[in-house]
Amino acid sequence: MAHQDYVARPRATKKKKNPYKPKAKKQAQKPSMKPLIILAIIVVLVSGFVFSLNFMSDNAPDVEVAEIKMSDQKTAVIEDILPEIPTEKWTYMDGLKNKEVEVGDYEVKEKGPYQMQCGSFRKQQQAEELKANIAFAGLGSNIRKTNGKNGVWYKVVLGPFERKRMAESAKHKLKRNKINYCQIWLWT
Repeated sequence: MAHQDYVARPRATKKKKNPYKPKAKKQAQKPSMKPLIILAIIVVLVSGFVFSLNFMSDNAPDVEVAEIKMSDQKTAVIEDILPEIPTEKWTYMDGLKNKEVEVGDYEVKEKGPYQMQCGSFRKQQQAEELKANIAFAGLGSNIRKTNGKNGVWYKVVLGPFERKRMAESAKHKLKRNKINYCQIWLWT
């Protein structure tokens, strides 16, 4: 590879134009008269408004203020006409204080223990893999072997959970560990 002599090479004379540099100013424009005209109109309007206010205040008609005399006798008569303050007729305030509410005996029926099934496989090895993944999530599970119409199934089941809320929390924990498709059922 041939070496290039950058020192002896002349400098490039043409420079590219910088697209971000502002262009040279064009000829200076003559100051327009438009702002001065607008300013003059505003000054004329404001001075006309002030003049009209002064003219109106100087030529205002005189208004006589009438004095109204109140006699003490009329106020005394008004005070006598007022009705007496009514007494309370309501008795519900006392009734509410002494009222007793009967509460029946209610029993909350819980549906029973719940189980959560996370998978059902034909091969036991797949069920063992899912059980291991659930164990990595921190939960224990069992594998149930069932004989159905279609043959042998291996179900991965968690539980029993006393409340559905506990099963839901375990389900959310499995979802955070990317184990989806778990169903919560009553314990059978």
